[in-house]
This record gives sequence, structure tokens and C-alpha cells, in this order.
Amino acid sequence: MTPGQAWPTQVRLKAQALSLFQPSTCLCENVRMDGLACPCGLGDDYESCCGRLHAGAPAPTAESLMRSRYSAFAVEDAGYLLRTWHPSCRPRTLSLDPALRWTRLAVLKTRDGGLFDATGTVQFRAIYVQQGQRGVLAETSRFVRQDRHWTYFGPID
Repeated sequence: MTPGQAWPTQVRLKAQALSLFQPSTCLCENVRMDGLACPCGLGDDYESCCGRLHAGAPAPTAESLMRSRYSAFAVEDAGYLLRTWHPSCRPRTLSLDPALRWTRLAVLKTRDGGLFDATGTVQFRAIYVQQGQRGVLAETSRFVRQDRHWTYFGPID
């Protein structure tokens, strides 16, 4: 590129998308994500990604359920979190802290949890900010298919 030459459209769009994930403009600030990138980090807009699952579509894999649950924390959808918890370990109620802002998700490893599996695990790291302090939730979660739907069973100790 020469000085003064405009960046190609693809580069400009990619730079704009990346700038959306800077801490000062993070999209996952506990609000509905209509038309914005999904908090789960896959790059799709919320409505066509985790928003579909929050609206009732089944998660096809354990990883997709885990990502949608992360997004539910980000947009404060406690009802979805409760609906996708395995009945044997589901809390009666769930209160989400509106001061907790989820900022990034990294899926580190998955095991099983596919279309034809009955169980699966997902290891992840979720970054959050609370009272100006950065924190990390690291977990390996267990998922179980219950009545043909993936459910969160809990962390593996």
C-alpha cells in the first residue's frame, strides 16, 4: 500500500469487527445483542448464533450449549441458564450479578459431545470484569443429553 491509499474493504471490515472486542467497547455488557456480534466469540451476529438457542432452538453439540450458556450469562438470560441445566443438579433460582461483565470466551478443548454422543466435556476460560477488576473463570464442564437435548451437568472436579 502507498501512503494515502484506502485500505481494501475486507481489511477495513475486519479491523472494524476486531475493534468491537476492545475492552472499552465490548459488546457483551449484559444487554440484548440485536444486530451485534454474539458474545460467544464465533463471529456471527447474536440473533443467528446463540440468540436462536436462547429463543428455543436446541443446541446441536455440547460445545454449542456451553457457548450459548456463556452468552446467556453475558446478556443476563437466567431463564435459559436454568432451562439448560440438568434437572438433577439445577438450582431452584438463579440470580445474575448485573455488575459482572463477561468480556471473552476461549474454548480450550472438547471431548465427545457431538451429534451422536450422550455425554461430552468442554474445557473453557471465560474472562470477566467486576468492579474494575479482571477475573477468569476456568472450568471443564460436563454435559449430558437429556430427552434429546444437551444439558449442563456441572464442572468436573
